[in-house]
Amino acid sequence: MNQRTISIIQELCKSEKGVTISHLAEEFQVSHRTIRNDLNTVNEMLQEHELPELVLEKGGEIVREDSFKELLPFIAEKSFYEYKLSKEERKRIAAALLVSSSEFITLSSIAENLFVSRATIINDLDAIKAFVKQGNLEVVSHPNKGLRVDGKESDKRLFLMRLSSFSADQSHQDMVSRHISVQAGNRIIIQKILSEQEHFHKSFLTDDSFAKVLLYLGIMTNRNRQGEYIEVRKKSENSKYSMARDILKYISQYCQINSTEDEVQFLSEILAMAKYIKQKSFNKNAIKIQMITRQFIEHISEELGINLNSDYDFFENLSNHLESVFTLNPPTYPENPVIDEVLEENHEIVAAVHKMIYIIRQYVNREIQEIEIGYIAVHVCAAIERKKNKEVAFHVIVACHGGIGTSRLLLERLKKHFNFQIVDIISSHEAANLPAQAADFIISTVPLKECKLDYVTVSPLLSDEDYIRVGNKIDALRNSRNLPSRIENKEITAKGLIEKIAPVIYNTVPENADGLMKKLKKVVREYFRQPIETEAEIFAPYLHHLLPASHIQLDIECEDWRQAVSKSAEKLLQCGYIEERYIDAMIANIEENGPYIVISKGFAVPHEGLEQGSIKVGMNLIRLKNPVTFGDEELDPVEFVCCLSAVDHKTHLKAFFNLVNMLKTEAFKKQLHECKTSEEAALLIERFEYEVVE
Repeated sequence: MNQRTISIIQELCKSEKGVTISHLAEEFQVSHRTIRNDLNTVNEMLQEHELPELVLEKGGEIVREDSFKELLPFIAEKSFYEYKLSKEERKRIAAALLVSSSEFITLSSIAENLFVSRATIINDLDAIKAFVKQGNLEVVSHPNKGLRVDGKESDKRLFLMRLSSFSADQSHQDMVSRHISVQAGNRIIIQKILSEQEHFHKSFLTDDSFAKVLLYLGIMTNRNRQGEYIEVRKKSENSKYSMARDILKYISQYCQINSTEDEVQFLSEILAMAKYIKQKSFNKNAIKIQMITRQFIEHISEELGINLNSDYDFFENLSNHLESVFTLNPPTYPENPVIDEVLEENHEIVAAVHKMIYIIRQYVNREIQEIEIGYIAVHVCAAIERKKNKEVAFHVIVACHGGIGTSRLLLERLKKHFNFQIVDIISSHEAANLPAQAADFIISTVPLKECKLDYVTVSPLLSDEDYIRVGNKIDALRNSRNLPSRIENKEITAKGLIEKIAPVIYNTVPENADGLMKKLKKVVREYFRQPIETEAEIFAPYLHHLLPASHIQLDIECEDWRQAVSKSAEKLLQCGYIEERYIDAMIANIEENGPYIVISKGFAVPHEGLEQGSIKVGMNLIRLKNPVTFGDEELDPVEFVCCLSAVDHKTHLKAFFNLVNMLKTEAFKKQLHECKTSEEAALLIERFEYEVVE
């Protein structure tokens, strides 16, 4: 029996209200399956002491008899050093000792660290070796020296990261981390260096990714001090290479370690796989990935019978995530109980992702791993939750352990995707004083131990995993209560006000609209006491902003698709949006990757990356007098060719997203085909765009 099981017994004894498996899984940040296993352990203990067992009812509620409290004396809390570790806990701590060591380590030494006998470690040895082998590592023994772990240094570090991230009981986790983390002083220095380089390189990690990178840098520092360095790695400069180089330069200086080019390369790979709140770096395949993402979303929607095409965040989040899938080396993901839940409880969605993964696989030069498919399934599940949970206006309290900025960030994200009526925003320590009728439930950034209300714990950034947690809580509430029908109070927000004003500004004074909107947004956000957006976030043009009449030409004559691509780019070249080499690069891209740029029947969007000669974000649309073929049997022939010039991941994204959704309306393409003038086509685009964004 482990410490978590003891805590569950204590929770079941002290709680007067109903306790569910979901509640315990949320509190201990583990999967439903793990809680069920813990409850089986509790039942075994109840049997041993001849007490009535726990019973699971519908909805996962845990029913216990009054006599359950008689179990408490048998699990009186002891100090860690008196506590008996389970075999699973011994296995993990022993693995941490072995992999962290650069020398041989004896069985007696491991036994002393775990406060058990040498015989116990001998009995555990096969399990320890099998566990270490899961990390592509091997435990080897020497008769006179002890045990040592052989394998790549990169695999050892990734194994230690997974061990340290494992959501186990805190006291035992601290013991694991003691063999992995760096000294507190160095940790503070490394944290400051990482934060400084985030700002310098304009690449701001999410909280979760920041913690993971910080953990890796601590492991790296320890290993370098032991004389252990990353093996020779294939040199391939990615978008985070310069950031990795600068981070290691300062860590080497202030933590007194040496570094190598291979260390820089490996850190850059870890940074490239991390998640970011915002960043200015540019992946050369970003636009290609976004178009493939649109294809995938369209097909998964058809497979599931749920229209997810209009969820902009789904499109943006999934396309950003898929950048890691398009890397040469598969990303390494930490253990995550939410992924287990998705695979276990959403078989239909996982099966649909498996069926449609070929859309992505055909453009990836390696096999896509099962865990990667699991993460894609999480994005799909989160999109379904956002769509589903705008039905009932639940009364919600938001609790934050951070300041007002953190609260506001979480509040805006919640309002964007859920039909919640926010009753109050409180500090987490206030939750214990709330009456049970204060709200339907609380959304908190930290666990609320003494709270009388149901609550769900999320990160301030509200990740896709968090959407699923909130959705699961809503499902549980919806199934367990008769909730009154409610009408959500309409509230004026900065975002809503800006969205209503923007079309008026762009239509009234188009020549001065960009500058005016920047000033307007600043005033509105100051009034609502919201942070000012960065320059990259301030202006995300709509499609009709990028396709005015001057950027539309009708009935152009072309002999083949190459000429069509070239002519679609002429206006952008003349106006200084692109360099001439950009046109050749677009044609080479289609020759290499095929006609994926044909995004709808009869409509193509040729493009290339920033480093190929794109200067300014823009579009130019031509309608061909005689359609040409691009090589897509299903979508040929192509009548419309819209050249896209992109300068980063995001600026063009809203316009492209709206274009794809407009192309799903046959009336739009029919009327675009019938337009007599460029001015008529521009007005048509504007009218249909406002219809799809309503």
